[in-house]
Amino acid sequence: MDNLRGSLLMVLAMAGFAAEDLFVKLLSQDLPVGQILMMLGAAGCAVFAVATRAQGTRLISPVLLTRSVMLRNLGEIIAAVSYVTALALADLSTVSAILQATPLAVTLGAALFMGAQVGWRRWSAILVGLLGVLMIVRPGFEAFDMSSIFAVVAVGGLAIRDLATRAIPTSVSSMQLSCYAFGTMVPTGAVLLMFHGQAAMPEPIAWAYLFGAMVFGVMGYYFIVGAMRVGEIAAVTPFRYARLLFALILGMTLLGERPDLWTLIGAAIIIASGLYTLIREQRIARRTYRQAKPKGPL
Repeated sequence: MDNLRGSLLMVLAMAGFAAEDLFVKLLSQDLPVGQILMMLGAAGCAVFAVATRAQGTRLISPVLLTRSVMLRNLGEIIAAVSYVTALALADLSTVSAILQATPLAVTLGAALFMGAQVGWRRWSAILVGLLGVLMIVRPGFEAFDMSSIFAVVAVGGLAIRDLATRAIPTSVSSMQLSCYAFGTMVPTGAVLLMFHGQAAMPEPIAWAYLFGAMVFGVMGYYFIVGAMRVGEIAAVTPFRYARLLFALILGMTLLGERPDLWTLIGAAIIIASGLYTLIREQRIARRTYRQAKPKGPL
Protein backbone atom coordinates (compact mmCIF):
# COMPACT_ATOMS: atom_id res chain seq x y z
CA MET A 1 0.00 0.00 0.00
CA ASP A 2 2.87 2.40 0.76
CA ASN A 3 4.35 1.80 -2.70
CA LEU A 4 0.97 2.48 -4.29
CA ARG A 5 0.65 5.75 -2.39
CA GLY A 6 4.23 6.66 -3.25
CA SER A 7 3.67 5.94 -6.94
CA LEU A 8 0.52 8.06 -6.97
CA LEU A 9 2.37 10.93 -5.30
CA MET A 10 5.17 10.63 -7.88
CA VAL A 11 2.65 10.82 -10.73
CA LEU A 12 1.06 13.90 -9.14
CA ALA A 13 4.53 15.46 -8.75
CA MET A 14 5.30 14.90 -12.44
CA ALA A 15 1.93 16.40 -13.39
CA GLY A 16 2.82 19.44 -11.30
CA PHE A 17 6.24 19.85 -12.93
CA ALA A 18 4.77 19.47 -16.43
CA ALA A 19 2.18 22.16 -15.64
CA GLU A 20 4.96 24.38 -14.27
CA ASP A 21 6.84 23.98 -17.57
CA LEU A 22 3.70 24.94 -19.48
CA PHE A 23 3.29 28.17 -17.50
CA VAL A 24 6.98 29.04 -17.93
CA LYS A 25 6.66 28.54 -21.68
CA LEU A 26 3.58 30.77 -21.77
CA LEU A 27 5.43 33.35 -19.67
CA SER A 28 8.30 33.36 -22.17
CA GLN A 29 5.95 34.69 -24.87
CA ASP A 30 5.82 38.06 -23.11
CA LEU A 31 9.01 38.33 -21.05
CA PRO A 32 12.74 37.73 -21.73
CA VAL A 33 14.42 34.70 -20.20
CA GLY A 34 16.50 36.80 -17.80
CA GLN A 35 13.45 38.46 -16.31
CA ILE A 36 11.66 35.11 -15.99
CA LEU A 37 14.63 33.72 -14.07
CA MET A 38 14.65 36.72 -11.75
CA MET A 39 10.92 36.47 -11.04
CA LEU A 40 10.93 32.70 -10.53
CA GLY A 41 14.11 32.90 -8.48
CA ALA A 42 12.78 35.60 -6.15
CA ALA A 43 9.43 33.85 -5.67
CA GLY A 44 10.97 30.41 -5.17
CA CYS A 45 13.61 31.74 -2.78
CA ALA A 46 10.91 33.42 -0.68
CA VAL A 47 8.79 30.23 -0.52
CA PHE A 48 11.68 28.01 0.53
CA ALA A 49 13.06 30.64 2.92
CA VAL A 50 9.77 30.55 4.79
CA ALA A 51 9.82 26.74 4.74
CA THR A 52 13.42 26.71 6.03
CA ARG A 53 12.60 29.02 8.90
CA ALA A 54 9.48 26.96 9.68
CA GLN A 55 11.80 23.99 10.21
CA GLY A 56 13.82 26.02 12.68
CA THR A 57 16.86 26.09 10.38
CA ARG A 58 19.06 29.11 9.75
CA LEU A 59 18.90 30.63 6.28
CA ILE A 60 22.49 31.84 6.21
CA SER A 61 25.01 29.14 6.97
CA PRO A 62 28.75 28.67 6.33
CA VAL A 63 27.83 25.59 4.29
CA LEU A 64 26.70 27.99 1.57
CA LEU A 65 30.37 28.61 0.70
CA THR A 66 31.47 24.97 0.65
CA ARG A 67 32.66 23.57 -2.69
CA SER A 68 29.88 21.02 -3.03
CA VAL A 69 27.09 23.57 -2.45
CA MET A 70 28.70 26.08 -4.82
CA LEU A 71 29.08 23.36 -7.47
CA ARG A 72 25.43 22.39 -6.97
CA ASN A 73 24.34 26.00 -7.42
CA LEU A 74 26.48 26.26 -10.57
CA GLY A 75 24.74 23.19 -11.99
CA GLU A 76 21.40 24.70 -11.05
CA ILE A 77 22.29 27.95 -12.86
CA ILE A 78 23.35 26.10 -16.02
CA ALA A 79 20.21 23.99 -15.93
CA ALA A 80 17.84 26.90 -15.23
CA VAL A 81 19.19 29.22 -17.93
CA SER A 82 19.34 26.45 -20.53
CA TYR A 83 15.99 24.88 -19.65
CA VAL A 84 13.99 28.13 -19.60
CA THR A 85 15.66 29.13 -22.89
CA ALA A 86 14.76 25.76 -24.38
CA LEU A 87 11.15 26.11 -23.23
CA ALA A 88 11.01 29.58 -24.77
CA LEU A 89 12.33 28.45 -28.16
CA ALA A 90 11.45 24.77 -28.63
CA ASP A 91 8.35 22.60 -28.26
CA LEU A 92 7.41 21.59 -24.71
CA SER A 93 7.19 17.93 -25.74
CA THR A 94 10.65 17.96 -27.33
CA VAL A 95 12.28 19.61 -24.33
CA SER A 96 10.60 17.20 -21.92
CA ALA A 97 11.65 14.20 -24.02
CA ILE A 98 15.31 15.24 -23.92
CA LEU A 99 15.08 15.92 -20.18
CA GLN A 100 14.32 12.23 -19.59
CA ALA A 101 18.01 11.52 -20.27
CA THR A 102 19.02 13.15 -16.96
CA PRO A 103 19.26 9.87 -14.95
CA LEU A 104 21.55 8.44 -17.65
CA ALA A 105 23.72 11.57 -17.51
CA VAL A 106 23.94 11.23 -13.72
CA THR A 107 25.07 7.61 -14.04
CA LEU A 108 27.62 8.65 -16.67
CA GLY A 109 28.95 11.46 -14.47
CA ALA A 110 29.16 9.18 -11.42
CA ALA A 111 31.25 6.70 -13.41
CA LEU A 112 33.57 9.32 -14.91
CA PHE A 113 34.09 11.66 -11.95
CA MET A 114 33.09 9.85 -8.76
CA GLY A 115 34.57 6.42 -9.32
CA ALA A 116 31.22 4.62 -9.45
CA GLN A 117 31.42 1.07 -10.76
CA VAL A 118 29.39 0.80 -13.97
CA GLY A 119 29.35 -2.52 -15.80
CA TRP A 120 29.10 -3.06 -19.53
CA ARG A 121 25.32 -3.47 -19.38
CA ARG A 122 24.76 -0.01 -17.93
CA TRP A 123 27.38 1.49 -20.24
CA SER A 124 25.41 -0.02 -23.13
CA ALA A 125 22.18 1.43 -21.74
CA ILE A 126 23.79 4.89 -21.48
CA LEU A 127 25.00 4.72 -25.09
CA VAL A 128 21.59 3.57 -26.31
CA GLY A 129 19.94 6.40 -24.34
CA LEU A 130 22.30 8.93 -25.93
CA LEU A 131 21.31 7.50 -29.30
CA GLY A 132 17.71 8.28 -28.36
CA VAL A 133 18.71 11.89 -27.65
CA LEU A 134 20.37 12.11 -31.07
CA MET A 135 17.19 10.78 -32.69
CA ILE A 136 15.29 13.68 -31.13
CA VAL A 137 17.86 16.40 -31.81
CA ARG A 138 19.01 15.05 -35.23
CA PRO A 139 22.10 17.24 -35.74
CA GLY A 140 23.06 17.60 -39.40
CA PHE A 141 19.57 16.75 -40.66
CA GLU A 142 16.90 19.04 -42.07
CA ALA A 143 14.73 18.61 -38.97
CA PHE A 144 17.54 19.80 -36.67
CA ASP A 145 16.42 22.61 -34.35
CA MET A 146 19.31 24.50 -32.76
CA SER A 147 17.15 25.43 -29.78
CA SER A 148 16.98 21.76 -28.72
CA ILE A 149 20.68 22.00 -27.82
CA PHE A 150 19.68 24.14 -24.84
CA ALA A 151 17.70 21.18 -23.49
CA VAL A 152 20.79 18.96 -23.84
CA VAL A 153 22.87 21.52 -21.92
CA ALA A 154 20.14 21.60 -19.25
CA VAL A 155 20.52 17.83 -18.83
CA GLY A 156 24.23 18.37 -18.19
CA GLY A 157 23.48 21.07 -15.62
CA LEU A 158 20.97 18.87 -13.81
CA ALA A 159 23.50 16.03 -13.72
CA ILE A 160 26.10 18.36 -12.13
CA ARG A 161 23.50 19.46 -9.57
CA ASP A 162 22.49 15.91 -8.64
CA LEU A 163 26.08 14.64 -8.42
CA ALA A 164 27.14 17.60 -6.26
CA THR A 165 24.15 17.00 -3.99
CA ARG A 166 25.55 13.57 -3.11
CA ALA A 167 28.64 15.24 -1.61
CA ILE A 168 26.66 17.65 0.59
CA PRO A 169 26.30 16.63 4.25
CA THR A 170 22.86 15.34 5.22
CA SER A 171 22.76 17.99 7.94
CA VAL A 172 21.95 20.50 5.19
CA SER A 173 18.19 20.36 4.58
CA SER A 174 16.56 20.12 1.16
CA MET A 175 14.73 23.38 1.95
CA GLN A 176 18.04 25.19 2.46
CA LEU A 177 19.48 23.86 -0.79
CA SER A 178 16.33 24.82 -2.70
CA CYS A 179 16.38 28.31 -1.18
CA TYR A 180 20.02 28.77 -2.21
CA ALA A 181 19.37 27.44 -5.70
CA PHE A 182 16.44 29.76 -6.36
CA GLY A 183 18.35 32.66 -4.85
CA THR A 184 21.19 32.26 -7.35
CA MET A 185 18.72 32.62 -10.21
CA VAL A 186 18.06 36.28 -9.35
CA PRO A 187 21.58 37.66 -10.05
CA THR A 188 21.93 35.17 -12.93
CA GLY A 189 18.81 36.57 -14.57
CA ALA A 190 20.01 40.14 -13.98
CA VAL A 191 23.34 39.41 -15.70
CA LEU A 192 21.51 37.74 -18.59
CA LEU A 193 19.31 40.81 -19.02
CA MET A 194 22.41 42.96 -19.40
CA PHE A 195 23.35 41.07 -22.58
CA HIS A 196 20.03 39.89 -23.98
CA GLY A 197 16.51 41.24 -23.74
CA GLN A 198 15.02 44.15 -21.89
CA ALA A 199 12.96 43.99 -18.72
CA ALA A 200 9.31 44.91 -19.14
CA MET A 201 6.41 45.55 -16.78
CA PRO A 202 4.52 42.24 -16.71
CA GLU A 203 0.90 42.29 -17.83
CA PRO A 204 -1.72 40.81 -15.47
CA ILE A 205 -1.73 37.60 -17.52
CA ALA A 206 2.04 37.27 -16.99
CA TRP A 207 1.56 37.51 -13.23
CA ALA A 208 -1.07 34.78 -13.53
CA TYR A 209 1.40 32.58 -15.43
CA LEU A 210 4.05 33.23 -12.77
CA PHE A 211 1.60 32.32 -10.02
CA GLY A 212 0.65 29.14 -11.86
CA ALA A 213 4.29 28.15 -12.33
CA MET A 214 5.04 28.67 -8.63
CA VAL A 215 1.94 26.85 -7.38
CA PHE A 216 2.50 23.79 -9.56
CA GLY A 217 6.27 23.86 -8.98
CA VAL A 218 5.88 23.87 -5.20
CA MET A 219 3.17 21.22 -5.49
CA GLY A 220 5.49 19.04 -7.54
CA TYR A 221 8.31 19.46 -5.03
CA TYR A 222 6.01 18.63 -2.10
CA PHE A 223 4.63 15.50 -3.76
CA ILE A 224 8.02 14.20 -4.90
CA VAL A 225 9.42 14.50 -1.38
CA GLY A 226 6.36 12.66 -0.09
CA ALA A 227 6.73 9.95 -2.74
CA MET A 228 10.36 9.26 -1.84
CA ARG A 229 9.53 9.09 1.86
CA VAL A 230 6.42 6.88 1.58
CA GLY A 231 7.41 4.33 -1.06
CA GLU A 232 10.49 2.33 -1.94
CA ILE A 233 12.82 4.10 -4.38
CA ALA A 234 12.76 1.19 -6.83
CA ALA A 235 8.96 1.24 -6.87
CA VAL A 236 8.30 4.97 -7.24
CA THR A 237 11.25 6.21 -9.34
CA PRO A 238 10.03 4.74 -12.68
CA PHE A 239 6.96 6.95 -12.44
CA ARG A 240 9.21 9.99 -12.95
CA TYR A 241 8.81 9.31 -16.66
CA ALA A 242 5.11 10.21 -16.38
CA ARG A 243 6.30 13.81 -16.75
CA LEU A 244 6.81 13.22 -20.47
CA LEU A 245 3.29 11.86 -20.86
CA PHE A 246 1.81 14.93 -19.20
CA ALA A 247 4.04 17.22 -21.29
CA LEU A 248 2.87 15.51 -24.48
CA ILE A 249 -0.78 15.92 -23.46
CA LEU A 250 -0.37 19.59 -22.51
CA GLY A 251 1.72 20.39 -25.58
CA MET A 252 -0.67 18.74 -28.02
CA THR A 253 -3.94 19.97 -26.48
CA LEU A 254 -3.01 23.50 -25.37
CA LEU A 255 -0.07 24.48 -27.58
CA GLY A 256 -0.95 22.67 -30.80
CA GLU A 257 2.32 20.72 -30.84
CA ARG A 258 2.65 17.63 -33.02
CA PRO A 259 5.82 15.68 -32.15
CA ASP A 260 7.01 13.59 -35.08
CA LEU A 261 7.64 9.85 -35.09
CA TRP A 262 11.41 10.18 -34.55
CA THR A 263 10.86 12.27 -31.42
CA LEU A 264 8.47 9.69 -29.99
CA ILE A 265 10.80 6.79 -30.82
CA GLY A 266 13.78 8.64 -29.33
CA ALA A 267 11.81 9.39 -26.16
CA ALA A 268 10.80 5.71 -25.86
CA ILE A 269 14.45 4.63 -26.22
CA ILE A 270 15.59 7.11 -23.56
CA ILE A 271 12.92 5.93 -21.12
CA ALA A 272 13.66 2.24 -21.77
CA SER A 273 17.39 2.84 -21.24
CA GLY A 274 16.73 4.77 -18.04
CA LEU A 275 14.45 2.07 -16.65
CA TYR A 276 16.98 -0.64 -17.48
CA THR A 277 19.75 1.32 -15.74
CA LEU A 278 17.52 1.76 -12.68
CA ILE A 279 16.74 -1.97 -12.56
CA ARG A 280 20.42 -2.88 -12.84
CA GLU A 281 21.37 -0.42 -10.07
CA GLN A 282 18.73 -1.91 -7.77
CA ARG A 283 19.90 -5.47 -8.44
CA ILE A 284 23.51 -4.55 -7.77
CA ALA A 285 22.53 -2.73 -4.56
CA ARG A 286 20.59 -5.77 -3.31
CA ARG A 287 23.47 -8.10 -4.18
CA THR A 288 25.97 -5.86 -2.39
CA TYR A 289 23.71 -5.71 0.66
CA ARG A 290 23.38 -9.48 0.83
CA GLN A 291 27.14 -9.93 0.53
CA ALA A 292 27.87 -7.34 3.22
CA LYS A 293 25.19 -8.61 5.62
CA PRO A 294 26.84 -10.47 8.51
CA LYS A 295 25.91 -14.10 8.74
CA GLY A 296 24.49 -15.51 11.94
CA PRO A 297 26.22 -18.16 14.04
CA LEU A 298 26.32 -21.62 12.53
